[in-house]
Amino acid sequence: MTDSITPETDIEIAEKPARRSFLKTTALGALGAYVGMNIPFAENLKAFAQGVNEEDIMAGKPDLILLGDRPLNAETPAHLLDDDVTPYERFFVRNNGGVPDTALNMDAEGWTLTIDGEVETPLVLTLDDLKNNFEVITRRLVIECGGNGRAYFNPGASGNQWTTGAVGCAEWTGVRLSDVLNAAGIKDTAVYTAHYSNDPHLSGDPERDAISRGVPIEKALAEGGMIAWEMNGEPIPAVHGFPLRVINPGYPGSTSQKFLTRIWVRDQVHDGAKMTGYSYRMPAYPVAPGTEVPEEDMVIMTDMPVKSLITFPQSGTQAPAGAATEVRGHAWSGSGDIASVDVSIDFGATWIPAELEPAVNKFAWQRFRANVTLPEAGYYEVWARATDMTGEAQPPVVPGWNPRGYGNNMQHRIALIAT
Repeated sequence: MTDSITPETDIEIAEKPARRSFLKTTALGALGAYVGMNIPFAENLKAFAQGVNEEDIMAGKPDLILLGDRPLNAETPAHLLDDDVTPYERFFVRNNGGVPDTALNMDAEGWTLTIDGEVETPLVLTLDDLKNNFEVITRRLVIECGGNGRAYFNPGASGNQWTTGAVGCAEWTGVRLSDVLNAAGIKDTAVYTAHYSNDPHLSGDPERDAISRGVPIEKALAEGGMIAWEMNGEPIPAVHGFPLRVINPGYPGSTSQKFLTRIWVRDQVHDGAKMTGYSYRMPAYPVAPGTEVPEEDMVIMTDMPVKSLITFPQSGTQAPAGAATEVRGHAWSGSGDIASVDVSIDFGATWIPAELEPAVNKFAWQRFRANVTLPEAGYYEVWARATDMTGEAQPPVVPGWNPRGYGNNMQHRIALIAT
């Protein structure tokens, strides 16, 4: 059964800006005085009001496609991801809870990061500690939502209906995750990290975590992992995790937790919010589309699959028949570097090798370019197929149906009209 949708009246449309402005500019105490009584569920109203501020932040991302506002989720059209380094205004947004007030106000005063659990020396680090006591590095790293491509599953899967734009490659500045963990002294009993942050649960319940995920300790100590405080040379913006986030490139973006306050090193696989059940999990064996898979047969996602995205030209563009047209984009893989990218203009019957630039560092996406000639006037599709260093290549169709629509790495395609 689907929810019915009724058109908004003119009055409802007119009231929304006024109501939002009132909530943004009125403190809860003043609101209580205004209505002449106590407000028992004031925290819930505060959470709603904060969501309005998140919408204001999205004014800086005018070209993104909004998929939901509670929590805030928005993707980027493929042709706007052509930059080698994804700028703030074109970087997708994936939130699980609200954006905390500390981020909305860009206020990091008193911020600390705790490292505890299965470590020899628990640490409580300030931002200055991180900046002064460890080597500061800058890396270009891809972050991609595990559900990117979910919209193409059939039967459909629940969750945000991402198409291709839940991905970005920014420059992140911070310190190696492994350096910080090693400074605390990882015990032999360490199995998994557990990440905690101060983003509020949408229910307003302070005892509930919006999300708390982690990675195997081997991944946390491997190349690429970072604790970052800058994105593209500026403090990490509010919706992307100010003032601190962990980045675990190659894994689903949910493991690169924003608003980071604590890393608890555990002696077991982490079982925090969105680590259990069907969250970021895949069937342990191939299943037919639409299969009800028991929870005990779901396994945690790790390396994201090899993928590519055509970013130029925009789908639907006209191109001259009989003349060369440049096609370009990016390719990346959860396992590291890309070996090759090929493109096709005849629905995969034949393939044209693309020129592939090396990655600036591991887990950065790689630029590919190819010239294609459309032989006569008409409709064409350009398909892209990346292959990574392990030999894994993108399939032409949605691979491996799963209940939550994770890990879709089908070949990207655009339309070109030859004239």
